Amino acid sequence: MPLRDVSTTTTAAPSSAPQALSLSDLALILVVVIWGTNLTVVKEALGSFPPLAFMALRFGLAAVAMAGVLHLREGWKPLPRATLLKLVGLGLVGNTLYQFCFIMGLSHTTAANSAMLSAGTPVVTALLGAALGVDRLRRPLVMGLALAVPGMLLIVSARGPELDASTRLGDGLILGASLCWALYTVGIRSLGSELSALRITALTMMTGAPGVVLMGLPAVAELKVESIGPGAWFGLVYSALVPLVLAYIVWSRSVQAVGSSRTAIYNSGTPVVGATTAWLVRGEQPTGLQALGAALVISGVLLSRRR
Repeated sequence: MPLRDVSTTTTAAPSSAPQALSLSDLALILVVVIWGTNLTVVKEALGSFPPLAFMALRFGLAAVAMAGVLHLREGWKPLPRATLLKLVGLGLVGNTLYQFCFIMGLSHTTAANSAMLSAGTPVVTALLGAALGVDRLRRPLVMGLALAVPGMLLIVSARGPELDASTRLGDGLILGASLCWALYTVGIRSLGSELSALRITALTMMTGAPGVVLMGLPAVAELKVESIGPGAWFGLVYSALVPLVLAYIVWSRSVQAVGSSRTAIYNSGTPVVGATTAWLVRGEQPTGLQALGAALVISGVLLSRRR
């Protein structure tokens, strides 16, 4: 799930030899592994938690932790009313609505499907940016879409015996979550460079948290705590503090260090990690056509990022 582009352009001397991995490269690999494996962690925890209760507890914890990080690193600063209202709107789309679609979608489909369907998010983001005048619709993007859109259709339609029509609601919600994240990403680009990536992430998380918590509050009140094992509680805490807080902070630093083009390439590896983890841990083996669809989506994403 990429943050806004806050990179600067640098010029490097051409070299035919491969470059060694930098700390930023290693940090991005870590984020890809965290986000990719998180799909299976959440799916496992949802076996013990009602989806809305899990969503409220997880995101509430993450928002409190992120507020603490922001306070320690940058402190609290007053914002213009127009900027604050825009952050509230982005928080509702990129967090409240996104979290609902993501958690409810994952509870009604497989972790592998969720990983593969979310692979097209960078392409959707670029297409929205072009439609809204934020980005230019370049030829590589059009070529990428020509690969990614059929790939997404293959993922949804090419179902094995265990992936029947019962997953279609979840698949649709995951696609809705991808659309919410794309709108959020395009929206934060309009904020300019006066706010840091950490401040934007923290404030939109905090403004989106009340809606998430309110939606899940009735389910939390009915939660039978004694029926939930330590593994499920660990999954909840882990998925709140590591993918939503630690990985977001590492990602924002890496975007500033290496730029958006390279981070987009790394981000395309997240669905591969997610689908592979779901296969190894949960036995969610993709069909041949689904694997082909995922390959088309990832190829489209990589192609669309070419200059």
